[in-house]
Amino acid sequence: MFALFIAFFTLAASGCKKCKGEQPRARITNNGTQKASVQVKTSGGNTININNVDPGTSSEYASYAPGQVTFTITVNNVNYVKTTDISTCYQYDIAIDRANVITVNGTDRND
Repeated sequence: MFALFIAFFTLAASGCKKCKGEQPRARITNNGTQKASVQVKTSGGNTININNVDPGTSSEYASYAPGQVTFTITVNNVNYVKTTDISTCYQYDIAIDRANVITVNGTDRND
């Protein structure tokens, strides 16, 4: 009986997921003083570009393949690079601060 309860609970919990294997997505939040652009390069070699994000704003989300990803942010013709592993059903906020320090925060879209 307990095993049946666990099986039912597991099935019910997995059926409530909002995201079902969707590609990850990212946006850039520019907290700096100059326009910023980001290139998202996947381990498969594909690239997504998010260009000319004004200071104090965030871009729209762009989707790409999961795996190891290199984010190259360009501010005032200088590149800042961050490499990280990303997963399906996650969205990533790539932020650049006034000192051009990059942070990447991932959020599970099922939460």
